[in-house]
Amino acid sequence: MNITRQILAAHLVSGTMTAGEEIALHVDQTLTQDALGMLCYIALESLGIERVKTELSVSYVDHNLVYMDYKNPDDHTYLRTIAQKYGLVLSRAGNGICHLVHLGRFSKPGKILIGNDSHTPSAGAAGMLGIGVGGIDVAAAMAGFPLRLSMPKVVRVRLTGALQAGVSAKDAALYLVGQIGVAGGKGKVLEYAGEGLKNLTVPQRMTLANMGAETGATSSVFPSDDVLQAYLTANGRGADYVPLYASDDAQYDEEIKCCLSDIRPMTALPHLPDHVCPIDEADKVAVDQVYIGSCTNSSYSDLRRAALVLKGHVAAPNVSLVVSPGTRQIYRMLIEDGSMDIFVQSGARILECGCGPCVGMGQSVRTGGVSVRTSNRNFKGRCGTVDSSVYLTSTESAAACAVLGRLACADEVVDPAILAQVHEPDVYEQDDAMLVFPPEDGRGTEIVRGPNIRPMPVFDALADDMQSDVVIKLGDHVSTDEIAPAGPQYVSLRANIPEASKSTFIRCMPDFAERARRCVNPVIVAGENYGQGSSREHAAVMPRYLGVRAVIAKSIARIHRSNLINFGILPLTFEQQADYDAIREGDELAFARLYDALQSGKVVLCNRTTGRNISLRLDITPHEAELLRHGGLLNTIRCAQK
Repeated sequence: MNITRQILAAHLVSGTMTAGEEIALHVDQTLTQDALGMLCYIALESLGIERVKTELSVSYVDHNLVYMDYKNPDDHTYLRTIAQKYGLVLSRAGNGICHLVHLGRFSKPGKILIGNDSHTPSAGAAGMLGIGVGGIDVAAAMAGFPLRLSMPKVVRVRLTGALQAGVSAKDAALYLVGQIGVAGGKGKVLEYAGEGLKNLTVPQRMTLANMGAETGATSSVFPSDDVLQAYLTANGRGADYVPLYASDDAQYDEEIKCCLSDIRPMTALPHLPDHVCPIDEADKVAVDQVYIGSCTNSSYSDLRRAALVLKGHVAAPNVSLVVSPGTRQIYRMLIEDGSMDIFVQSGARILECGCGPCVGMGQSVRTGGVSVRTSNRNFKGRCGTVDSSVYLTSTESAAACAVLGRLACADEVVDPAILAQVHEPDVYEQDDAMLVFPPEDGRGTEIVRGPNIRPMPVFDALADDMQSDVVIKLGDHVSTDEIAPAGPQYVSLRANIPEASKSTFIRCMPDFAERARRCVNPVIVAGENYGQGSSREHAAVMPRYLGVRAVIAKSIARIHRSNLINFGILPLTFEQQADYDAIREGDELAFARLYDALQSGKVVLCNRTTGRNISLRLDITPHEAELLRHGGLLNTIRCAQK
């Protein structure tokens, strides 16, 4: 078997490993991050367990690091006491970004990790299957329930050659995202193979696995080979190494070929990660801001190469340069080798070890400005400024942009041969001081809740017949950032759904919340790939709190589709995509015999405004039908417990 099927087979609880069929999997590890973790642990409290049932669960504090008032520190106190009570490891604020810390400290080949962050597939660099899911799915796994998903197809990504000097794994990742497209990986695992693997370090592999999420892929995975063994040994974890390779006669559903030697420095143009081209073919636009960091590109070697580009230079007068190391471990190494001093002398503003600007938590760009970022997403408004333009590049290219004040490539500033001399360290510093391990028994722990932390809303079950109004009609590639916006003023409310819901679609329809409340069972209509991007389940629960009962789209992104079902929202798609044009904002709709539709997968919608009938698909499994009938995952679990 291929690596993906080997891991899935070892964790299979039920189902058949046939592409598209529902399977249930035992979960070894979970991770959460604080922006989305609050809802996850509020749900966990309602499930009636005393301790988590996974091998390892880690709660990371890496997103909401801006303390503008009491809300975020209250949330972090809650997360600390939850970890102590239920048996989780806590990675404290300032320790680093979840995916980088987890890769270095906890990853294990052959294991399954799920996380409430869409970039959990980053763990694939360590030969494990990392899957991004909604927080309610993580809570269920911690309570001992299996993860259910559709069996993915497995795509072999055959790598040959080696990256040229001055070309990075980020350039290769952007190239592949451009080839696959932002929805081309849906229902697939990207499994890397080929002679080119030996020329990629584990942090470089992580960049590729991380960006696989931008194709909509379920996960990405690399072999557990000598390169990984050396990495784990360098982190003092050689005992965790287990070899894991695809069989010589392994079968794959598809294959993509990529010669690393042919890759050139790339950029993703606004406003999608697959809108890519070589940097030297893009317009030399003036740049207002450069951000170097994020879970995609803040490894030691990433930042060291950026420092060498900046060495002897000061950021152009028109550029605000910000740098964020991925972990405290990396931060300390950059101090010791002089890289941090280079950043300071270049005029860079040094941010703490966290997600920061990538998720709109500070460092927005000016009105109508241009930002060059080494992160993974450039959706419209994600940086915090709606009319900005964000370009994605490697750290080397981003540093060159800072020096020249325009879109540029590193070889315009430094000899690429200098960059080629950078390597990952033979030994990483061991420092787990900011990891808090739980006591053996947490029954005496008091959960501390601030006034902004509210219980999980309780939603009603699905009705058989339903009258509805179309509250909003959207186009293609609507991201979860547009549904549930990031930014300090919004993210600090994530533990308070009644308040958070007021910001639903605020950037594209400021009065959406008021409109939804005036509608009868409001329905959202959208185009292709609705709900792409972040796994934030708030993009489902906030509309559900406002009464939304269905989404009708040309297609729906994988994680968001699961989140809709988990909160009792029907994920409907057009039988004939041309029927998208037959529904308008404000139309009155009628759904009939929905209980039958849960079994048949077919819905006939009557547009009462136009008198037209429209055929819709409800592609769900029997398990998902039960979730929808009960009004969501938590309702279903509670019914089973009774």
